[in-house]
Amino acid sequence: MSSRSTPIDLEYDKFVPPDGNETEKPLVILHGLFGMKRNWLSLAKAFLRDLKRPVYTLDLRNHGASPHAEPMTYDAMATDVLHFCEKYSLRDISLLGHSMGGKVAMTVALSPELPDDLLTHLIVADIAPSKGALSPEFQGYVDAMKKIESSGVTTRQEAQHILAPYEPDAMTRAFLLTNLLPQAHDHHHHSLRFRIPIDVIGNAIGDIGGFPYEPGERTWEGPTLFIKGDRSRYINNRNIPIAKEFFPAMVLEHLDASHWGTFPFLL
Repeated sequence: MSSRSTPIDLEYDKFVPPDGNETEKPLVILHGLFGMKRNWLSLAKAFLRDLKRPVYTLDLRNHGASPHAEPMTYDAMATDVLHFCEKYSLRDISLLGHSMGGKVAMTVALSPELPDDLLTHLIVADIAPSKGALSPEFQGYVDAMKKIESSGVTTRQEAQHILAPYEPDAMTRAFLLTNLLPQAHDHHHHSLRFRIPIDVIGNAIGDIGGFPYEPGERTWEGPTLFIKGDRSRYINNRNIPIAKEFFPAMVLEHLDASHWGTFPFLL
C-alpha cells in the first residue's frame, strides 16, 4: 500500500450492549459498492443481541451519508477505517466486509499501519484479494445512474424504467435505487438525484476491481473467515490459493446464495 492518505470522518451507526461497552471487542461492518450502513441495520441488531458486543456499521467514503472524496482507492478507504477506529478508541475488533467492503477489510488487515491491538478477527463475504476487471454490469449501473440523473426523473417508477435494461432483477434494482433522493428546485418542482457521486465512482471502477498488494508481499496471521456464495463467481478455485497466501489461517464456508444474496437483507 502507498503512503497513508488523508483520512475523512466516516458516518456510522452504533449499537451498544446493555453493559454500556462501546469500545471493547466491537464488530465493525463495511458494506459493498453502492451500499450503505443502513443495509446492515437488521443484522447489526441481531449481532448485538446474540454477541452482546458493540456493533458499528460504517458508510465508506462516497457512500451513504459519508463525505465525497477522492481518491476512491482501497488504500484511502482502509485509511478512513483505521482513522475511525483510532478516533473512537476501538480495540480488539472483528472486521466484517462484503464485496468491496471485504477488500477494504482485507486492506486494513494487511496494512503496515495496523496497530497490534486493533484487529482480532477478519470476516470476508464473497470477495477475494485478487485483481481483475469488475463484472460489466457495474459499469452498466454507473451508466444507468448517469442517464437517470440527466433525464431529470421525478418518480422512482421512471428511474426503474431506465435502469431495467441494465439490470433485469427487480430486487437488485431496488437496492441500487436506495441511493436515489429528491432534490428540490423550488416549492413546486423536484427531481431525483443520487446521494453518491456517480462520476467519482465511475472513474474508480478500475481501482475497485484491483487490490493494493501482491501475494507474498504482506500477510495477516489472525483468524480469517471467507464466506462464499455458491451461486457467485467472486470466490473461485483460481483465487482461493491467493487468499491463503495473504491469510494463512483462513477458513472457507459456503452459503447457497448469489453475490448480492450472500446476505439477503442487503437487497
